[in-house]
Amino acid sequence: MIDIHCHLTSARFKHDRDAVIQQASRRLEAVITSAIHPNEAEKALRLCEKYPSFVHATLGLHPVYAAELTDEELEAYLNLIRRNRSKIAGIGEIGLDYHWISDSIRIGKMKKVFIDFLQLARELDLPVVLHLRNAIDEGLDIVMKNKMREVVFHCFNGTTRQSEEITKNNYYVSIATNILRSENIQNVVSKVPLQRIVTETDSPYLGPRRKRNAPQNVSLVVDKLAELQGLSPTEVDEITSQNARRFFNIGSQNSFKTSAP
Repeated sequence: MIDIHCHLTSARFKHDRDAVIQQASRRLEAVITSAIHPNEAEKALRLCEKYPSFVHATLGLHPVYAAELTDEELEAYLNLIRRNRSKIAGIGEIGLDYHWISDSIRIGKMKKVFIDFLQLARELDLPVVLHLRNAIDEGLDIVMKNKMREVVFHCFNGTTRQSEEITKNNYYVSIATNILRSENIQNVVSKVPLQRIVTETDSPYLGPRRKRNAPQNVSLVVDKLAELQGLSPTEVDEITSQNARRFFNIGSQNSFKTSAP
């Protein structure tokens, strides 16, 4: 099993981060941690170095932070990503968020930053992880206009029509642990081809029973997908893990050796 999207650099893992990763490694093949701000990028890269072949990273900028960076800070961050291209699995999460962002000036900056990161992904030939809150249709339109090839819609909670448009364009939807309590997601995902699905936890968020989430809970997503699609958990795991390996170009072996403390 692979958790394609979590936040291991979160302060909520401050006191037991290594224990969380060690526990996850007993169940999972790999995890991909997402840095959503420049302050998290170096931390994410250090985790990749400490847990090689198990922890991978995507570097991006959550849309709620897009308006906070000056042009100079943004360019410095883009250059940091360029320098570390060989160490990362993708760009993300990036996108649009109309739940938290409503001011027209901030919206304008958010859209510009979104495009900047898409262009960076094309330049570096890396896949993209999208955050689109109340913005799936617009986000899909933007990635298509920018001729993006490898795109995953993180924490997908859209409609059947939207999932059909996404998969028709050979993009992926990522299903998180909120599938356990959302009838809408369950109904939609039951019809999505498994070949276009990857799994995630978004931990420490979206935890079962509203508790702190952890990467190994991706097994609950696999189990639920199996139930909805009438397959065994093993079949779902094999297909979704293969999807994740191909999409992020990561290996199939969990063989990390913890670096010295």
